[in-house]
Amino acid sequence: MILPRGSTRVAAVIGDPIRHSLSPVLHNAAFDALGIDWVYVAFRVRRGQAGSAVEAMRTLDLGGLSVTMPHKAEAARAVDRLGPVAARLGVANTVSWSGHAGDTALVGESTDPGGLIDALADDGVDPAGRSCVVLGAGGAARAATLALADAGARSVTVVGRRAEAARDCAFLAGRAGRPVEGADMEGLRDSITDADVVVNATPAGMEGQPPLPFGLDPRWFGPHHFVADLVYAPAVTDLMVAARDRGATAVNGLGMLIHQAGRQLELWTGRPAPLEAMTAAAGEALGPHRQ
Repeated sequence: MILPRGSTRVAAVIGDPIRHSLSPVLHNAAFDALGIDWVYVAFRVRRGQAGSAVEAMRTLDLGGLSVTMPHKAEAARAVDRLGPVAARLGVANTVSWSGHAGDTALVGESTDPGGLIDALADDGVDPAGRSCVVLGAGGAARAATLALADAGARSVTVVGRRAEAARDCAFLAGRAGRPVEGADMEGLRDSITDADVVVNATPAGMEGQPPLPFGLDPRWFGPHHFVADLVYAPAVTDLMVAARDRGATAVNGLGMLIHQAGRQLELWTGRPAPLEAMTAAAGEALGPHRQ
């Protein structure tokens, strides 16, 4: 590991809460593998202060900024301009310098959609021409919906607790989008049984949360399903167990987390992300039972 010194470039993640974040593990492992003089730290930034934190990137000359909950929308409003994905989502999980000579603008982008598609590709899944379901209608669901639609999914059904939220999220998928209210159990059942790919973008399965999103029936799953649970702690969720018990393939959200971080690093440094080193570091941090 390269020890920080006067020339060290600093990158950081802002969020609240933040102590649980795996981002410092991923990025510091990447910097070490690349042999570059960077270090990555975590800052707790309270709600409503993201604009000040983004401005501090100029003051402190930070090399890059990761943004997590609850700051993604405010960060998107605080930067000088948005990249194409962030502009469509209205949120940014990454802030970087423009990279153009003489331009000191801060650019907000979202690496979450690309991270999901990269992770699916690792598992041999191409959404093109497939029927997909996104469980949830919040920020993670919006990223997943946009990603699947842009990847050519035949349909993207969005299940939201509120009908309005489901409609707004499904709108990101254009003609492929279809909203379903979570209380509509018949619509939920039909959507899942007919789907090829199911993405859980709710906190269901995390500590203190319901075990299954929207109280879905595990019997709706079958061997043709690929289930991607964006939760990565615990490593094996109740949803994953339920899907696997019915013969489906199910993975957690660690792959997406690593890939979106890798895309952030590439925006900041212009260097290809050392994904193997990042994956190994995540595995060591989370323990042996991460799959």
